[in-house]
Amino acid sequence: MRLYNIGGRAALETDGGTVDVEQASGGAFGSDPQDLYEQWDELRLWAADYLGGVKPVTMCDNAAIGSPVPRPRQIFAIGINYSSHVEESGLDTPTIPMVFAKFPSSIAGPYDCIALPQGAVDFEAELVVVIGTRADQVPAHEAWRHVAGITVGQDLSERYTQWAGSAPQQMSLGKSFPGFTPIGPVVATPDEFDNPDDIELGCAVNGMPMQKGRTSGMIFSVPAIIEFLSATVSLLPGDLIFTGTPSGVGFTRTPQILLKPGDELTTYAESIGEMRHTFSARAGAPPLASDS
Repeated sequence: MRLYNIGGRAALETDGGTVDVEQASGGAFGSDPQDLYEQWDELRLWAADYLGGVKPVTMCDNAAIGSPVPRPRQIFAIGINYSSHVEESGLDTPTIPMVFAKFPSSIAGPYDCIALPQGAVDFEAELVVVIGTRADQVPAHEAWRHVAGITVGQDLSERYTQWAGSAPQQMSLGKSFPGFTPIGPVVATPDEFDNPDDIELGCAVNGMPMQKGRTSGMIFSVPAIIEFLSATVSLLPGDLIFTGTPSGVGFTRTPQILLKPGDELTTYAESIGEMRHTFSARAGAPPLASDS
């Protein structure tokens, strides 16, 4: 099953198009994509029957597609979760997942124009997990049962803000400017993948490939991350988990490659699809010094 947000309304992918969930279900399910994660099991049962029959199909263009999880209550993110990214960052390999948060006000759709603050804005292609069933103290071998689906995201990062101060204390702020959490274009259920623990993802800037990796290269797998997080906090339906980025980010390159107004960033994940973002300038305070 593949869920879209089309013009603020939940839609399921069909052969050749999409179908509006509220209309197709006769009102059994509402139109708000976010609300459906509270009814995920019921939605999947209904969709398995409905999508097997004759169905009305509508088409849409990219401009109408929004974030498939528009208002998550919590957004967790895992840092340096690929060995190749550990190496390029000059950091030690973590022994437990490095967790930070992104704030929900930074959510964006898969084809938005994003305003860049002053500073050093970097790209980080990531697989994003969407929680479908509340998870408390879930062992790794049961973790996928609590996942609604998978999408792709960008953990956009303003590096000067991220590293301001004597220690990396501003991770969440540096990664939560407006528009810095784009996801989409679709949430796909785990059964849409040959192996949900081995998915290719990557990104390009102005057509030049920057990142390419497979989630089988994660230091901590999706089940391990869910086990670790749910041991401390409750994971709620519709919550997001950004699972880390492979190597190739722009800030550690020589010379650096950072996002600027007019750039086009494409981000993809196997069996999910492609996001495409453009960038404009955002008025704001002068950039922070990198060693402040």
